[in-house]
Amino acid sequence: MSTPSDTIKLDPSWKEALSSEFSKDYMRNLKVFLKQQKDNRKVIFPKGNEYFQALDLTPIDKVKIVILGQDPYHGPGQAHGLCFSVRPDVPIPPSLRNIYKEMEQDLDIHQPAHGFLNSWAEQGVLLLNSVLTVEQNKAGSHQGRGWELFTDKIIETLNDRHDGLVFMLWGSYAQKKGAVIDRDRHLVLQSPHPSPLSAHRGFFGNQHFSTANTYLEQQKKTAINWLLPENP
Repeated sequence: MSTPSDTIKLDPSWKEALSSEFSKDYMRNLKVFLKQQKDNRKVIFPKGNEYFQALDLTPIDKVKIVILGQDPYHGPGQAHGLCFSVRPDVPIPPSLRNIYKEMEQDLDIHQPAHGFLNSWAEQGVLLLNSVLTVEQNKAGSHQGRGWELFTDKIIETLNDRHDGLVFMLWGSYAQKKGAVIDRDRHLVLQSPHPSPLSAHRGFFGNQHFSTANTYLEQQKKTAINWLLPENP
């Protein structure tokens, strides 16, 4: 007998772990909401085949680090399913620019000329937004529709199934969402958000990139190469 997850295009490892979620009421209601939005000719970001891009690029057993964002970018051409990341030909957003500044200070590597973070995801950095869709030019427009429950389940699954993960929780929203994480089994790094409004209150100088790599090596895992390719 088919189940609601049978029609979902998703990395097999995550599909197995999350299959029960697709038959729950909140996910059915979310699907109806998204269909209504499209029927009403609303422009939704990212594209439908990129809703689960973070999961597709970072299978569940490959996850080493989790960076939590909030909502996708709501401007045309920006969002492609990874938090903080934009397509290669799109201007680098301010928060990502600050992430690069901290990365340069922490690791002494030059800042990339683009904002495309796929290489991090492919190495095991799960770039997960709490909400996976947004209406064009309407920040936060899909909050409270069910995505938060789905991404809570992702965090819960990683917390339960793995040991020795690194969770980077930047800002109060991410820190509240990450409250379920077992600090005895995982490394939780917290600081203010990299937004220009808060980065100077403690994001700059947090040394999360080097701290994460040191921890991964202590766990006998390969460190992340944070230096992005020049031509993605």
